Amino acid sequence: MNSSSITLRPFRVTDTDDIMLSMADDRVTRNLRRKTITSKEEALTFIREVCIPHPWRRSICVDDRSIGSISISPGTGDERCRAEIGYAIAVDYWGQGITTMAVKMALSQVFKDFPDVVRLQAYVNAENKASQRVLEKAGFLKECLVRKYAYLKGKLQDLVIYSFLSTDTIPADP
Repeated sequence: MNSSSITLRPFRVTDTDDIMLSMADDRVTRNLRRKTITSKEEALTFIREVCIPHPWRRSICVDDRSIGSISISPGTGDERCRAEIGYAIAVDYWGQGITTMAVKMALSQVFKDFPDVVRLQAYVNAENKASQRVLEKAGFLKECLVRKYAYLKGKLQDLVIYSFLSTDTIPADP
């Protein structure tokens, strides 16, 4: 995949059909806290009520077509030093390095957009090896496994915590 065709941009209501490719697929949402979208109306509501007002949620695009999302959720108060990252893309785009590129693009911007944030962290289902590889390729450090940490789709899961500090270096593309 040509990295110049991959962009991050704010969501638009016109992304409704495209968001169905990712968020209406159980294979994509099985590792997300959010439930699978089941209709075009739910997709539109998701864009209007979740994506657009979010402090930093971007559409991952290939040739300006939305294929997924990436979000940075900054902490507040005494937790303003850290933020959480999350992402998902449509199954047809898995394994092509797109998510890794999107995470690197987000890293190059997040510490500018949120100057109080010095730590970006991700919680990943311990069974989700693909997401762990994305984070490692983007320069995140695997910190620990937390056992039976959170319910995901009704099942108590082990999670792996990853971090990237504002002083860390984003790896160059090979």
